[in-house]
Amino acid sequence: MSEKTLFEKIIDREIPAKIAYEDDKCIAIHDIDPKAPTHLLVIPKRVIPRIAEATASDAELLGHLLLTAQKLGSEHGPEGFRIVINNGPHGGETVPHLHVHLLAGRPLEWPPG
Repeated sequence: MSEKTLFEKIIDREIPAKIAYEDDKCIAIHDIDPKAPTHLLVIPKRVIPRIAEATASDAELLGHLLLTAQKLGSEHGPEGFRIVINNGPHGGETVPHLHVHLLAGRPLEWPPG
């Protein structure tokens, strides 16, 4: 059996986190290194290592993650927000467990990164 990801340990309450939202399919936590006044991570409870490894059978869960991020974005960033999914080392991925970054609370510049 492989070792749990950081996010699995948070979901299992083995590591503390500041939880912003939770339901049966996902959890949203405050990022420990925020890049905006609001920086939440919307994490599926079922592990998908990265978006490039998602399959058609993940469609419902992926839609749920985006709708959850939209709901939280509307609450925390009514004037605008950004949703980001990193994929692979060159994409900025640091935890091999798909998650959606929600950034809000200040004007966001383009291009990012």
